Amino acid sequence: MAKRTGTTAPRLDPVRLIGLTDGDEGALDAHDSIEGLRFADLDLSHRDLSGITISESLLAGIRADQTDFRAASFLDSRLERWDAPILLAPRVRLRDVELEGSRVGSADCYDANWQSVRITGCKLGFVNLRGAVLQDVLFEDCTIDELDLADATATRVRFVDCTLNSLDVTRARLTDVDLRTLELRRIAGIEHLRGATMTPFQVGELAAMFAEQFGIRVED
Repeated sequence: MAKRTGTTAPRLDPVRLIGLTDGDEGALDAHDSIEGLRFADLDLSHRDLSGITISESLLAGIRADQTDFRAASFLDSRLERWDAPILLAPRVRLRDVELEGSRVGSADCYDANWQSVRITGCKLGFVNLRGAVLQDVLFEDCTIDELDLADATATRVRFVDCTLNSLDVTRARLTDVDLRTLELRRIAGIEHLRGATMTPFQVGELAAMFAEQFGIRVED
């Protein structure tokens, strides 16, 4: 058997939403199950939506300042134009989810489980994915201030035309994590980059950090 070469891209199927009916904001309560509904232009600030399950639905034009999505599940759903200065979503489960054109200031998503997730055209501040499990995740045309993947397990994760100020991969387990078109300015936990793919130019740009990490003195 020939040895596999190259970096495997995320395996993503498009989210197709057909025959949605308009949902009422009052239907969104903690621990409820929502299926096949469209929610648009809602202010969910200070709402407790912990443990809610949303499947085959569209949520667009949502403001979610300090909304608690703790242990929530989003399945086969599209989230568009979210404005969330503070998003509390530890242990959130995303499967076959698309997030588009949104702004999130601080997203607390530690211990989350993301599978088949596409994030497009978003501006993200601090994203806490410590201890999370990510499989088949694509970030495309995004600006991210800080991404914390410490202790996370990431498989087939790709960044396309994104800017990231700070990445923490301390004790992370990476497989086919593609950073080649990512503009990356700082990495913590460089010794745990095994399983990532970078260009020769990126490696050269980070040479000083590599040298510092391994105690190499660089002198003329």
